[in-house]
Amino acid sequence: MIAALRPAFILAAGLLSACQSGPAVDPAPAASGKSAALRTMEQVAIPAHRCWFASGDPAFASFSFANELNSFSGRPRFLLVPENDFGGRPLLVVEAKGEAGAIDLFGPLLDQPVGPRVRADIARWASGSQSCGAQA
Repeated sequence: MIAALRPAFILAAGLLSACQSGPAVDPAPAASGKSAALRTMEQVAIPAHRCWFASGDPAFASFSFANELNSFSGRPRFLLVPENDFGGRPLLVVEAKGEAGAIDLFGPLLDQPVGPRVRADIARWASGSQSCGAQA
């Protein structure tokens, strides 16, 4: 008789364990393997490097691009530092954080003549555009 009840017991145990719920998990990061902050930062960092440095833009010739997207803090970022001085004081920090991938900018470069352009470029790239110029 006990052997006859074993399949029913296994089924009931399986059903009860299926009813237990754990903490809610956002499926988006698991699907891509990337956090929203990292996806946003990649969306901004790639055109920043392409438009400001790879293109040879003279407004950025005295800076180096220091990529820190592999952040364990959950805040991937990139820095502009003095040219050929990767250990130097950052002149611009662009970082993304949180579930929405909000972008923060800070550093003394924003107070320089190129500051408004930097702000406009970052805002354009964060909105999804990959163009180098505001007109494009």
